[in-house]
Amino acid sequence: MSKVTVVTGASRGIGAATARACAEAGHKVAVNYVVSEDAAGAVVAKIKGAGGEAMAVRANTAVEAEVIAMFETVEAELGPVTALVNNAGIHGPRVRLDELADTDIEEVLDINVRGCFLCAKEAVKRMSTKHGGQGGAIVNVSSGSAKLGNPGAGVIYAASKGAVNSLTIGLSQEVASEGIRVNAVAPGLTETDMPPADKLAAGARVIPMGRTGQPEEIAAAILWLLSDESGYVAGANIRVAGGRI
Repeated sequence: MSKVTVVTGASRGIGAATARACAEAGHKVAVNYVVSEDAAGAVVAKIKGAGGEAMAVRANTAVEAEVIAMFETVEAELGPVTALVNNAGIHGPRVRLDELADTDIEEVLDINVRGCFLCAKEAVKRMSTKHGGQGGAIVNVSSGSAKLGNPGAGVIYAASKGAVNSLTIGLSQEVASEGIRVNAVAPGLTETDMPPADKLAAGARVIPMGRTGQPEEIAAAILWLLSDESGYVAGANIRVAGGRI
């Protein structure tokens, strides 16, 4: 039976690379987006062009009703969801904490934390053997910022990813006996449109491997955590960062 995988924030960057990698591995893929309908459609078109099966589905993952509707739509078209990649996230303003507006804090926490929790909640309700599901896997996309703290340039982002790490640890233990494995991947500096160009250039100099990462390299780690090869892995947080701690 083919895996049915929902990838949130999959219209670009790591999410798009993960959607493509999953499709290449034989998954049926739901490409989630909020604003970038054309970009999500392009990801789906590329997957279908390569002989895969995919659909684009719009949902704001911070809104529970939209998350539920997304899962219902995916299951109606592709079948029961067996995997979730919680990738949707934003960085927020790159300023000190005392320069952030309350709305900035709310937006980062809504998308990075609330969205991750809501999608995981819905996935568990559908995948857990306790609820009649067939089991599955959840991979949360965290960040090394959770340990580094991002002083002066994104403490709220770092804190939001710390919450994702805690979710991964706790949920992995809650549902391991119900056929669901929960893990995380913590990317290092990766060439997407999230980090500014000057940060990418400067960051490469402090990475032991001497370069920034590619979205496909992060996607490869995510795909492994979704695969049967990682069947005894739960609660892990894999750092993919070119040797940077």
